[in-house]
Amino acid sequence: MITAESVMDERPSAIPAESPAAPTTAGRTIWGLDPLQLHARYWAAHGVQVVRQGEPSQIVKHAELFLLIDPRTLALFRLSQIMETLTWVKPQVFFVRLHDDRERGYRERVVTDEIGRFVRFQRLYDASEDFRLARVVLTPDREIAQLWQSAPDPLSGWRRLRRFIPRIERVTASVQGSVYDRNLDREVATFLRDLIQRWKRPDQTIVRANRAEAEVWRDPKSTIETGAKFIGPVWVGAGRRVEALNTVIGPAVVWDDPAARPQTEAIQWLEIEPTEIPQAPLPRVSTIFDRVFKRLFDLAFAGTAVLLTLPLYPFIILAIWIEDGRPFFFAHRRETKGGVEFPCVKFRSMRKDAEQIKEQLRGRNQADGPQFYMENDPRLTRVGKVLRKYHLDEMPQFFNVLAGHMSIVGPRPSPFKENQYCPPWREARLSVRPGVTGLWQVKRTRRAGTDFQEWIKYDIEYVEKRNWWLDLKIIFNTAMQILRKVTRS
Repeated sequence: MITAESVMDERPSAIPAESPAAPTTAGRTIWGLDPLQLHARYWAAHGVQVVRQGEPSQIVKHAELFLLIDPRTLALFRLSQIMETLTWVKPQVFFVRLHDDRERGYRERVVTDEIGRFVRFQRLYDASEDFRLARVVLTPDREIAQLWQSAPDPLSGWRRLRRFIPRIERVTASVQGSVYDRNLDREVATFLRDLIQRWKRPDQTIVRANRAEAEVWRDPKSTIETGAKFIGPVWVGAGRRVEALNTVIGPAVVWDDPAARPQTEAIQWLEIEPTEIPQAPLPRVSTIFDRVFKRLFDLAFAGTAVLLTLPLYPFIILAIWIEDGRPFFFAHRRETKGGVEFPCVKFRSMRKDAEQIKEQLRGRNQADGPQFYMENDPRLTRVGKVLRKYHLDEMPQFFNVLAGHMSIVGPRPSPFKENQYCPPWREARLSVRPGVTGLWQVKRTRRAGTDFQEWIKYDIEYVEKRNWWLDLKIIFNTAMQILRKVTRS
């Protein structure tokens, strides 16, 4: 059996490779990428762009989040640990304290006396103790990412964030993670070892990564002969040959041949594939008590909402009439529980000829599914833009709730045509009444190319997990979103 390290000594012409635990990684690449670029690709696979000072790069608009990190640090941690807070609280910046409890890398040095006799072994650690704790920031805001990137140094960057971001828009949490010093070869090698074991699908953001076996990824210009064996995860670079009867023990990197090093390819943000294939929906079975109590809650909430918002109706109707005349309301046919159609009522926010104009604008649709969405929709009236911004156009839907067509919380109401695009999703979402608000409305990102996928994902998630606590959180976050829009205007 030959490990990746021993292969380099015994058969250099076959596989000049080494385990990531080896101390030297400087100047080496795999698939044309150095360790720093691999770190960026790993986070891009999660929809996150890494942003540092001193490394100018375009802040892409298609990233869901930006990871603000100092130039010295490489970091790995589970995003799922903080995603719920990011989703529900929606802070402008999320300060993350990373605690690294792993044993630090070290080397042994022989200590001798003045005449060269052995005295003892001395253990020298490559990283200082203070590097066990690192700070990073997550933000969905491109301007904040640019603010961090343009700072002359990390200290100035931290000061800028604290100075310009209101305290109410900041959240801090401590999570377990792994922190590596990119200035130390042994730390970088340890990062690579951990990355290879953690990242199961490097092909998500690396075009040249092709699966050879379950845990073996190779470059198209590499050669793996029949009979070669791999134990554990191994990455094989361009221009390398793994000969028959050799066994490579991972986690290991077979680095690119410098003479065959490929060009670095840009990250295709719109083509990043999801990590996991979603399972078939399993709608939660509700009891008679659940259904009765939810209906009573809907009646009480909708009745109260109608009484509170009714005084606004004359002013909204007058504004619509002055700008564009009648009608004041618009009723669109949507489907409720069991596929039964009903008229979903809203204040009219678009021009009277909106449907005709829609056909002309079809080619400019920014949504990736059956629905139509434009960031600056020319069909909206001036009054309609205000109504849409603060969700005032949806107030008449409380009458739909009173009539039994809708609930306060549920999937987004959609017409028959849209519901035909995904049969499992259709059956799941039509097992409950649609809602005035819902999980998709409070969690969607409007990220280009993913809007319809998010719609399916969050509708199914709601149907599977719906409960009273979830409904209350959705209502609270809907109110907070509207309040933020009002206070920022």
